[in-house]
Amino acid sequence: MTATLCDALLQKIERGEAKVGVLGLGYVGLPLAVQFAKAGVPTLGFEKDASRAARVGKGENYIGDVEDADLRDVISRRVMEATTDFTRLRECDAIIICVPTPLDKFKKPDMAYIEAASTDIGRNLKPGTFIALESTTYPTTTEDYILPIIERESRLKAGREFWLCFSAERVDPGNKDYKTHNTPKVVGGMGADAQRIAMALYSKAISHLHPVSSPKVAEMTKILENTYRLVNISMINELALLCGKMDIDIWEVIDAAKTKPYGFQAFYPGPGIGGHCIPLDPFYLEHIAKNYNFDLTMINTAGHIDNLMPHRMVIKISSALNREKKAINGSTVLFLGVAYKANIDDMRESPALRIMDEVEAKGAKVIYHDPHVPSFRTDHGHGKTMESVPLTEATVKGADCVVVTTRHTSVDYALVAKHAKCIVDLRNAYDRRDTSPAEQLSHSTISKL
Repeated sequence: MTATLCDALLQKIERGEAKVGVLGLGYVGLPLAVQFAKAGVPTLGFEKDASRAARVGKGENYIGDVEDADLRDVISRRVMEATTDFTRLRECDAIIICVPTPLDKFKKPDMAYIEAASTDIGRNLKPGTFIALESTTYPTTTEDYILPIIERESRLKAGREFWLCFSAERVDPGNKDYKTHNTPKVVGGMGADAQRIAMALYSKAISHLHPVSSPKVAEMTKILENTYRLVNISMINELALLCGKMDIDIWEVIDAAKTKPYGFQAFYPGPGIGGHCIPLDPFYLEHIAKNYNFDLTMINTAGHIDNLMPHRMVIKISSALNREKKAINGSTVLFLGVAYKANIDDMRESPALRIMDEVEAKGAKVIYHDPHVPSFRTDHGHGKTMESVPLTEATVKGADCVVVTTRHTSVDYALVAKHAKCIVDLRNAYDRRDTSPAEQLSHSTISKL
């Protein structure tokens, strides 16, 4: 029976007849679904948010890494559709889970989305279906958490009647060179049949696959990638703070170190680490490490440094205002950028938001300009809607301090330099070694990270 179901699915994939279901049409799921559909694979997107599913159904794009024309094309050709009806999972030959994996208020993995997805799949699973998890999570999730739920709900047996795999997303929002189709993909199937199916399916949409021996190896690979970045960014942030006290330009130091042709990779300082993966992954790892009575000392330290960065940036803002003989209480502070990195609209875990919250709590009037985020709703207290202000001479002159929190290329930093009273540059928008736009500084003072 095993060989029959497995071979039948492999043949269906080879013929291009296997329907792929993608659970969650966000930053990960929508680009993946569109990529499969572009490759001619019948694709069905599942989304709890009815308005989002409706937008996809109309060909309306809301994810920066998806080309508007690509979405319209696959929808118009009916290669792809979106639905809120999870009973339609029964139509799918392969199901890929791309749901959020946030942390709860105690910094522990919130598995509610994965649990709900696994339950929906189990209740609507037909024999001979392949299932892959792409959501970032802790090692052993696929085998120890998802597997029991699906087996219980479906009354089917993994490895015989359905197959499981972990293949983490590697989305880098805004990256112009590496998208879903050409970013190498690590694939860890649970058993030889699962691996064969995973390789056959993903090869339809992804140009390079790297197989590993198990789901937990693939899960640990994802955690390693992001924890590696956390540790190195936290280290460079701490060195940047020290260099500031010693009147050493950390950016010049990094550029000099980069000249070494081996043994060094450049990481750059900033006001904190944003995005979904890097700030959260160490807590996933810490969660599972405790089950093995293991203390992640270095990673805990790196996380501690990252958590302190926004508060340290508030101190920098307060100090800069003090030099202008002003208190933070009662001052107007203009923030340039609320996205977590340049030239995207993604605000997940953005350090700018934490800095703005603390500055406002100290009595300042907080305003922001971000060409990629016209408005957003705060999630603290009762919440409120903030709207991006136009970046004009009057806006800049009206601020007691301007803080560069995201270095969007479309921002007119020369205008800011010309009219700002005080600038706190947390992203090296004003390089000390560059005469432009820094040479246009008239009456403003500038503080660097």
